[in-house]
Amino acid sequence: MTWTAPRTLVRTREQRRQGRRHPVVATLMALPLAVLLLLVFDGWETVATQASSVGVMLGR
Repeated sequence: MTWTAPRTLVRTREQRRQGRRHPVVATLMALPLAVLLLLVFDGWETVATQASSVGVMLGR
């Protein structure tokens, strides 16, 4: 059997930061694409309908 180095669970601070993205940054990255898709596929009515349904469900 081949010897392999043991895996450690200790990660450096830099390694932990690389995999994380702040939710606001992720939202700002996704919004332009979402707006483009809404414009291309004419989905404004669908978004309004779904938002209205969620509002009714929440009691607003």
